[in-house]
Amino acid sequence: MTAAIGMKGRGQGAQRIVEHRTIRAFLDNDLANAISEPILFTGASPRGNAPSSGFEAVVLQELCESLLEARDAGALQTEQERRYAQFADMLIRSFARVGIIALVDEATGYQRDRAKDALARILEDFIAKELRPWVHTFPDDFYSELFRLRGLEFPRDNVKRPQYFGHLTNDIVYRRLAPGVLDELRRQTPRRPDGRFKHQLFRRLTDELGHPKLREHLASVIALMKVSRTYRQFQDFLDRVHPRYGETPMLPFLDEPITGL
Repeated sequence: MTAAIGMKGRGQGAQRIVEHRTIRAFLDNDLANAISEPILFTGASPRGNAPSSGFEAVVLQELCESLLEARDAGALQTEQERRYAQFADMLIRSFARVGIIALVDEATGYQRDRAKDALARILEDFIAKELRPWVHTFPDDFYSELFRLRGLEFPRDNVKRPQYFGHLTNDIVYRRLAPGVLDELRRQTPRRPDGRFKHQLFRRLTDELGHPKLREHLASVIALMKVSRTYRQFQDFLDRVHPRYGETPMLPFLDEPITGL
């Protein structure tokens, strides 16, 4: 819990959150009690059968919301306190995409128990049955920032890009847009004799959901690019804010350095 919000050091674990004078002022009694009285469980502890402390998934979300309330109220005065709000903001953005319960379900493997047609419904909402007309979709900032982060000069007089940029785009965008979307787009998009796609993948996204989600995702990605000094730092931010679907998202642990922060 403390590592998730960027709280460094060791000590009384999550109790340190409740005892923090600034943070405590923005916690309601139910949330403070939930943090102070963790759920004890066994069977998944690195210490064998020794009990470990856990929390309901929504506790982390509510804590993040309290930190953002404190930030908006101007109560976070120190650099360390503002760091907590920065981590909370990144987490809330991630939760808003997949939902905190779904995030935990995915990390524990519980998604295998969901309805078998859930993925089919997602793909139906995202993938159009007919090809959309071409419209300018990827902003110039996406490519200019990608060139910068890869240490390349942005060519302003032509649109030629390194071939491997397609692989980067798949990872940065389509693998993080919705479950199974990249595989389905590849399946439905015909290829030329040389193996390249005949048209851009985004032209198969629906007007109702797929295309708006893509534009929203690109805006967030470009913002992360602009605050990153290196491609590695951008990857770290991207994995926290927009984790790949099908992978367990990682949170930094107490002794793990936070790249670029």
